[in-house]
Amino acid sequence: MRQMEFKMERPGLVSEGDIVTITEGVLPSNYYYTIDPSLAMSGNIPFRERLLARSGKVLSVIENERGFYVTVEFEE
Repeated sequence: MRQMEFKMERPGLVSEGDIVTITEGVLPSNYYYTIDPSLAMSGNIPFRERLLARSGKVLSVIENERGFYVTVEFEE
């Protein structure tokens, strides 16, 4: 199991327990992942840490002073 954090701009887009699908994007030296349909985005992930799974389960949605953060667990 692998966990990844995504930044979400507003509440209520996903909930704990939801199964989400993700899309992989490629930058010159990193990957990034987006919860479909553009609900939340990961930070930049180095090539050596590429995510192989394309769906996962939302473990938590946390609000702090910087916004909303979604933790998703993937089976790899």
